[in-house]
Amino acid sequence: MLDDTDGKNSAELVEMSGLVERIIYQNEETGYTVCDLSNESGELVTLVGIMPFLTEGETIKALGRWEVHSSYGRQLKVEYYEKELPSSTPAILKYLSSRAVRGIGPVTAKRIVDKFGEDTFDVIENHPEMLAEIPGISRKKAEEISEHFRAQFGVRSVMMFCRDFVGPAAALKIYQRWGAGAVDIIRQNPYILCEEIPGVGFVRADRIARSIGFAADAPERVSAGICYILRYNAETSGHVCLPEDKLAEVAASQLGTSAEKVASAMDALEAVGKIARTEILGKRYLYLKEYRDAELYIARRLRELDKLCVPLDTSDIERFISQLELELDIKYASGQRRAIEAVMTHGVTILTGGPGTGKTTVIRAVLTVFDRIGFKSALAAPTGRAAKRMSQATMREAKTVHRLLEMDASGGRDRPVFRRDERTRLEEDVIVIDEVSMMDCLLTEALLRAIKPGARLILIGDADQLPSVGAGNVLCDLIESGQFETVKLTEVFRQAGESLIVTNAHAINRGEYPNLTSNRSDFFFIARERESDIAKTIAELCAVRLPRKFGEAIRSGIQVITPSHKGEAGTAALNALLQDTLNPPAPGKREKKMRGVVFREGDRVMQTRNNYDIVWEKDGVSGIGIFNGDIGIIKEIDFSEETVAVSFDERIAVYDFSMLDELEHAYAITVHKSQGSEYPVVIIPAYAAPRQLLTRNLLYTAVTRAQEMVIIVGRADIIAAMVDNNRPAKRYTGLRYLLESGEIN
Repeated sequence: MLDDTDGKNSAELVEMSGLVERIIYQNEETGYTVCDLSNESGELVTLVGIMPFLTEGETIKALGRWEVHSSYGRQLKVEYYEKELPSSTPAILKYLSSRAVRGIGPVTAKRIVDKFGEDTFDVIENHPEMLAEIPGISRKKAEEISEHFRAQFGVRSVMMFCRDFVGPAAALKIYQRWGAGAVDIIRQNPYILCEEIPGVGFVRADRIARSIGFAADAPERVSAGICYILRYNAETSGHVCLPEDKLAEVAASQLGTSAEKVASAMDALEAVGKIARTEILGKRYLYLKEYRDAELYIARRLRELDKLCVPLDTSDIERFISQLELELDIKYASGQRRAIEAVMTHGVTILTGGPGTGKTTVIRAVLTVFDRIGFKSALAAPTGRAAKRMSQATMREAKTVHRLLEMDASGGRDRPVFRRDERTRLEEDVIVIDEVSMMDCLLTEALLRAIKPGARLILIGDADQLPSVGAGNVLCDLIESGQFETVKLTEVFRQAGESLIVTNAHAINRGEYPNLTSNRSDFFFIARERESDIAKTIAELCAVRLPRKFGEAIRSGIQVITPSHKGEAGTAALNALLQDTLNPPAPGKREKKMRGVVFREGDRVMQTRNNYDIVWEKDGVSGIGIFNGDIGIIKEIDFSEETVAVSFDERIAVYDFSMLDELEHAYAITVHKSQGSEYPVVIIPAYAAPRQLLTRNLLYTAVTRAQEMVIIVGRADIIAAMVDNNRPAKRYTGLRYLLESGEIN
């Protein structure tokens, strides 16, 4: 769990000094710079890398590795650099006259140097009030000049201190967070890095700590390790909390320390409010404080919403339903009528059911009723694809939950900030959220903070699908608590029942084996025994057989969904095979190799973590945020700007090369990553993956991602084993208990 590798290039480090002749490109926010350097031999060399605050005319020493750019030839990729300040009065004047320090031009530079001579840099850095003695420099401007000067050399000290452990980009983030005192703060407690700086995890912070003498059983190390284990399990396994005894055992083993040290650290963390303890059914659990607070808030707020909502008169509801049936010439099934009545009479209603059971019909009905009453409604879903489907089904605007809440920017460690909260709540009287199985604990909390008292909340989802990628199991916890009106639709309507996708999905959910022998045109099984043959057949289907039968347009609608990353039919191997098959190298098609992976123009790629800062544009409108599981196409690789442009459903987001670790190929994706999305054609390999991945709800989720066709390639016995394996992975959460016990104060 605590292993980590840097994956550094094995090329030999080169040291080079010289004069910066020309700045070709510079990003002030990230510090990424391309420049020409005249070295000691008079040779002009191109340098690229994170070199913040670099200006033309400066003398620097750089440490980097040679690489050959496909368009621009040999370059030095800089891992560390430092400026060499001039010491003589004429050299200081020349340096400042070059505008190397913001706020100082040639005239001001001469006045400063004439007054302070060789002490100029000391005055600028340590005595800015003396600069105000110079005509034209106010006290405020003097402080700004000093701040910019200190920033240039403060970031250098951070880069020097951290260069063996983190890259220049992370060093810049560290400086931006703590300024000139960053090194002192890190020396005092290096483990603050994994709490405060995104991308610097426990392993890297631990290396810094051990290098400066922190012991293996140092309280700071043990405390940080406990928090790391809690966060790691939240982000990778969905656990909101962990049993205290299991956490203590794992922490002692992973950190190589005693049970007593772990227990002491837990007490200290609880005392300062970083973790929370609670008892659930006689067993003690530990939370990161933010997750405990989130569950408590969800439980309190849902009870409040359910209690404060004013129910409609039942006679009015019956009249509305009868009127809709007459106008639309339909007859609602008993379950649908019960669902409509529930929404009208409760503040919080949960509507669940499998494919083809009429959930959308219910929502269209209640929205029509609320329109006639004069209630304002808002529709949303966790992902862009799910919101788009919701909009198409209801003929109304549906937004992502992030957009509904008006996401602003990153609020720290991978947390968004929303403009809509308790201070500025949503104005709508009815909030409808689809695909709630994908809603994790923290996003649910943010949504509830924005809903005004008295509003109705309608939660729609399929409780039999896999739980959210993020921490929590919100939909299942709410249903199993029995505290809110829940209607499960079970009747499959005739038109949907004609689809073998729908009937097989329901069969799987009931624990019955799907029909793999029917000749219907929307569900097929192709028997293959060996994994290599499964992979080969999938590539043939994507590249030749399906396009030949249904036309080239089908290519963009095919998605391979597999249980595992590993194996010849896992995502890693399939993505390499499908890239070579569907998007091979070609003249004029640019590509960039990163982490041993080739990204090529035309590749299908997926975002692998929430990025709340990345900016996108669509039809001249800008927005922020690309989220874990979003799939796009690489449109352009620009080597001069060192960027990759990716289209996510026509939203164009631009990535620096340094951000490519957030992307992976998406010709084949895991079932977990497919949640909330639907695709015209889904191909599922059935092979001998680890048993914990071959579960009934994983198969059910994969099959229900298809809109028009499912093709399973592989072994029938694996499909049978998945249906028989009805043991979904355990998620530790406390929300159900909080709701059942009433312990929410």
